[in-house]
Amino acid sequence: MAENVLTKLLNIEYPIIQAPMAGGITTSKLVAAVSNSSGLGMIGAGYMTPLQIREQIREIKQLTSKPFGINLFVPNEFQVTENELISAQQKLNQIRKQLNLQPKEFIDIPAVTNVLNNFIEQVQILIEEKVPICSFTFGIPSKQVIAELKQSNIILIGTATTVREAVEYEKAGMDLVVAQGSEAGGHRGSFINGEQESLIGLMSLIPQVVDVVSIPVIAAGGIMDGRGLRASICLGAKGVQMGTAFLTCVESGAHPVYKEAILHANENDTVLTRSFSGKWARGIKNEFILKMNDYEPSLPEYPIQNTLTQDIRKTSASQNNPAFMSLWSGQSPRLAKSQTVESLIKSVISEAE
Repeated sequence: MAENVLTKLLNIEYPIIQAPMAGGITTSKLVAAVSNSSGLGMIGAGYMTPLQIREQIREIKQLTSKPFGINLFVPNEFQVTENELISAQQKLNQIRKQLNLQPKEFIDIPAVTNVLNNFIEQVQILIEEKVPICSFTFGIPSKQVIAELKQSNIILIGTATTVREAVEYEKAGMDLVVAQGSEAGGHRGSFINGEQESLIGLMSLIPQVVDVVSIPVIAAGGIMDGRGLRASICLGAKGVQMGTAFLTCVESGAHPVYKEAILHANENDTVLTRSFSGKWARGIKNEFILKMNDYEPSLPEYPIQNTLTQDIRKTSASQNNPAFMSLWSGQSPRLAKSQTVESLIKSVISEAE
């Protein structure tokens, strides 16, 4: 594939970015393997403490001398009432019972409201450890944060699900923008438009974003192979960001049960749910989603609901039980394979060429 503005800017050979999947999937092995295979490996650091981030950055530097990046969640305002909490816990306690977990009544809200301080500390670590690339999801950081990162020559990437979001990222000074279609797995980067309005398919989204912004556009959502890369480039994107395709790779930290669920799923097995985290996300339908479906409108917002369901997700994983795990996946699971990162990247590039 010919060099373009994106590969030059990110200092990589192939226009392939491994999506930053939070929650332990982006192991140092995975990130380093992608960078060593001439793509861009990304740490999904949304849920990590500043100390964990520092440790992982240093670990990756031992495994690769190539560039890699990190993704942070931009903290949002949220409200929660005591009634919402009590009601959500009552519903979740029925599931805890099935998993032999202790019922819970309350949640320590101050611990959850600490996300802003955590974000500022995460940013400081990036600067201190000289990570070359940083991407953002769920919003635009403050002018001050952007200025600080730019002063340290860090390349900035925003995640947009609509043209308007992409425009706002460009105005804020981002160097590149990810156009994330509704096919994408897990949480999407929506932060301006309503949930329904931001469900734009990738093939519709790419050309509309490309026509309006002057910064390079990265396509994301359901891309699994060379056909997806070639189609995205035909529509004006300069590269792709792939999540589910890397999730089932040997080096990924996804739970074996989770990988199996994707490898055996097809295109009609994924649904949008806010039952796990309070924010809409795409994943494989399971017992948890079905049981919580009726209560979705009344569940607390992110990150409260995410904190409430933590023990359920962890216990389910430790019991190798996919019924109550968040099995995030894009809409193309039929195309997922169990393979090494190197063979995935090689096949995507040779197919595209």
